Amino acid sequence: MSKIELPDNAAGRRAIARLAAIVDSSYDAIIGKDLNSIITDWNQAAEKLFGYTADEAIGQSVLILIPEGLHHEEAEIIDRVRRGERVASYETTRRRKDGTYLAVSLTISPIRDEEGKIIGASKIARDITLAKENERRIRMLMREVNHRVKNQFAVILSVVRETSRRAADPREFEEQIRDRIMALSRSHDLLVSSEWVGASLLDLLQEHLKPFGHDEQISLSGPLVTLQANAVQHLGMAFHELGTNSSKYGALATDVGRITINWQIVAAAEGGREFQVVWEESFSAPPGEDAEASERKGFGSVVLQRVTPQSLSGIAAVERSPGHVKWSLAAPVESTLVLPLNEHSEPSPEALPVSA
Repeated sequence: MSKIELPDNAAGRRAIARLAAIVDSSYDAIIGKDLNSIITDWNQAAEKLFGYTADEAIGQSVLILIPEGLHHEEAEIIDRVRRGERVASYETTRRRKDGTYLAVSLTISPIRDEEGKIIGASKIARDITLAKENERRIRMLMREVNHRVKNQFAVILSVVRETSRRAADPREFEEQIRDRIMALSRSHDLLVSSEWVGASLLDLLQEHLKPFGHDEQISLSGPLVTLQANAVQHLGMAFHELGTNSSKYGALATDVGRITINWQIVAAAEGGREFQVVWEESFSAPPGEDAEASERKGFGSVVLQRVTPQSLSGIAAVERSPGHVKWSLAAPVESTLVLPLNEHSEPSPEALPVSA
């Protein structure tokens, strides 16, 4: 290779000073080393990234930055540099002064003297720890999304199957399926907005009661609690069925009915804590309707008495009489609520009377 001709000394010094300023101000760690892997140059970004000052690093082997299990990388790099090869960007792990590890992207090029002889290598290191963590989180979220989508499919298939068994005609089947899937969608929207952490019970109730109107006839009262994702989905289904039944036959079918929904956290008889919710409605029963006639068996009853309580490891009961419907559910706090970080702290006990 031909000798590198520099301009006059003043121009050369200016060029070197400009290059040094660029290197020193770079956000990427730039390290120079000789062919014995001894560090010869160390910019400010390298100090920030690895924790060693220039005085501490220069003169040391570059192996101080490489985990023991990766020492072979350095020998391979030096062999390639001696042959005049550039080492394209690749990802690996390096070690800081404090012993912690970080993911980096490295690019390595030969350093030549004025005669064109290879005398060392320059290494550019970029911290990609955050990028790798984001990749890991994306993969985890994709697995979680896949899992939840499969669960949603299973729920939808169950809804379709149970609805088809009880629908009197195709039009009724289509209407019920549409409404129930839209109810699942409302619960899903609440979960997506919280990244599937959970949802406020108050928000869940208001979201599922909104389509039925008659806000002034509904009273909600209970402590501030956040439901787990599973509880959001299954309680959402229960509230949809209760609201649908009420809008057709109960309190929301007229302008004079009332719905009261209360929830609380109490000590369980067998120890621990229990979450309880009660939906109760009163209305003017049609003349001649008795308790037996008011027992409407359908998919809603399956949801209220079996699907929702079983999914929450709890128990539920439905009481019907002319002009009155009551649904109550009790389930362990551990299977229904998002517990505070301090396991000994309780959700706020203050009741929040709200007109939905």
